[in-house]
Amino acid sequence: MEPDGTKDGQVNNMAKSAAAKLSQMGERTKQLVIQDPARQNRIIMVIVCVVLLLDNMLYMVIVPIIPDYLAELQKKAGQASGLAAHANSSNVTVAEKTNFDLQIGVLFASKAIVQLLVNPLSGTFIDRVGYDLPLFIGLSVMFLSTLTFAFAENYATLFLARSMQGVGSAFADTSGIALIADRYTEEAERSKALGIALAFISFGCLVAPPFGGVLYEFAGKRVPFLILACVCLADGIMCLTVLKPFSRAERENMPVGTPIYKLMLDPYIAVVAGALIICNIPLAFLEPTIANWMEQNMHSNQWEIGMTWFPAFFPHVLGVYVTVKLAAKYPHLQWFYGAIGMVFIGASSCTVPACKNFGQLMIPLCGICFGIAFVDTALLPTLGFLVDVRHVSVYGSVYAIADISYCVAYAMGPIVAGQIVHSLGFVQLNLGMGLANVLYAPALLFLKNVSQMKPSHSERNMLLEDGPTGLYDTIKMEQREKKRKGLCTTIDENGIETFAQRSCSEEESSGGEYA
Repeated sequence: MEPDGTKDGQVNNMAKSAAAKLSQMGERTKQLVIQDPARQNRIIMVIVCVVLLLDNMLYMVIVPIIPDYLAELQKKAGQASGLAAHANSSNVTVAEKTNFDLQIGVLFASKAIVQLLVNPLSGTFIDRVGYDLPLFIGLSVMFLSTLTFAFAENYATLFLARSMQGVGSAFADTSGIALIADRYTEEAERSKALGIALAFISFGCLVAPPFGGVLYEFAGKRVPFLILACVCLADGIMCLTVLKPFSRAERENMPVGTPIYKLMLDPYIAVVAGALIICNIPLAFLEPTIANWMEQNMHSNQWEIGMTWFPAFFPHVLGVYVTVKLAAKYPHLQWFYGAIGMVFIGASSCTVPACKNFGQLMIPLCGICFGIAFVDTALLPTLGFLVDVRHVSVYGSVYAIADISYCVAYAMGPIVAGQIVHSLGFVQLNLGMGLANVLYAPALLFLKNVSQMKPSHSERNMLLEDGPTGLYDTIKMEQREKKRKGLCTTIDENGIETFAQRSCSEEESSGGEYA
């Protein structure tokens, strides 16, 4: 019996030692990956890019699913209620068609409308508590929204799910973009990181309709939403592991950001926000209207309509790549890249009605997405730079303004575009959108000297303009007053802080005014 007992004890000891070594290796790996700033930034980029991909896939995946699904629900409801009066069949059909189109438009626009309303609150919340917790909150709401979509069986539940997605996007998208801007402080790195994020946004928008249509056709309505919910859950677990959103460390060290209403009054930020609205209007207005136009004028097949926007993904990525490379070499021309993008969008939008077949239509649609890539990739980093030099380097509210700009375009699209086409025509819609982009492009000249700006105050001095609010602020105020009198802080041998009469260095004094 003793040999058996000895063997069991040895086996247990070996198992314990192996488990301990594996645990130590896991902890070391975790420390190496998470504590190294460069690796942590890469993991954060993955988390944020997956968030943006999920949000835009969920935004567009319903395009081939919901109209057909709602039509089936409406058909079943009509059969159950026994609406079959032959005398009034035409009037009933016209009324039902109008009501159905209105329901689809409101459902599609509800996400952008809710996101537009929540963004001012989410931006302020992000500035107060940091980026990690709002990102996790947004992911959680998006997960619940996706599950609600999967199991919804009536219009009211679908509307609730779409509105919930707007709330989740207001937190997740804004905090994710702001987190990238906060982690990548160098302009070249920030432009590259934001360009990668924009590529994921584009990929999510353009790949979602084929993804949703194929799975809906062969596997049913629930499968595409359940797949997206699983990806969202995995990203949430990664967010919990890496970012630790419930930690107080970030919230304690967070400076107080500039209020969103002050940022909206900044003329430079207002010009950028206007450009983001105008450049996204063609895409937002064409998405709900181009399918009917293709059916009526080109007699297009369903697969052609479903693949309308997919080829545009590649010029969008090319536009992001070109803008990042140009911004790295000539960073002072960001405004010029945005203006070129708006001219591209305007010219492409004007040529859409002249297309006679599917192949010709791909050219202006690719031009629109190429131009949008130029504008977004050039101007999103500019917003972060403007906050750095003119306000406090906290990015929640300024990227909430950017998100509001997108939402204005996409909230109007499903509701307004159809009415314009019905009243004025598809040609006039495209000419108006193209003209608006071309006319707005010169306004970006206002941003010409932004790259020459220098911060006139440090972040802490900006916070102290209204007077000290605590012990730390009081001490810093006293130090600043003494520095004005020619006294600089020194530390003696006993570690006691004293003030000596000497000239202050440029690093200790406040920076120069705007160039």
